[in-house]
Amino acid sequence: MKIILKENVNNLGYKDDVVEVKNGYARNYLIPQGKAILATSSALKVLAENQRQRAHKIAKIKADAEAVAASLEGVSLTIPAKTSSTGTIFGSVNAIQIAEELEKLGHNIDRKTIIIKNAVKEVGKYTATINLHKEVQVEIPFEVVAE
Repeated sequence: MKIILKENVNNLGYKDDVVEVKNGYARNYLIPQGKAILATSSALKVLAENQRQRAHKIAKIKADAEAVAASLEGVSLTIPAKTSSTGTIFGSVNAIQIAEELEKLGHNIDRKTIIIKNAVKEVGKYTATINLHKEVQVEIPFEVVAE
């Protein structure tokens, strides 16, 4: 089933993308949650017209995302965590803690855009990916240290 996404959906696509998904996923989750609409011919025409009218706004949003990416280049974070004697963290480090550390440095990043591939449960060096725009991503190195 073809649908048009009304907002960004992880592992599926970005706002205004036309994607193919299984019928049950679209009918039982995406459409009732307001995350997508059916890709009918009239909806596709409306989408094309809206994209044509928003072309300059989209370019400005991408330029802003690139500016934020440039300001995040070279940023390295150190996150303190309570650990056991073996270096294992009590709990784990997640996107919320990374967003808080970035905010301390003056970068206001939404925690939903931060992706950590593997669970951070030990002291060490890791990287997080920040999706600022569908074409602009930044990798931020961070180190977890014992408190």
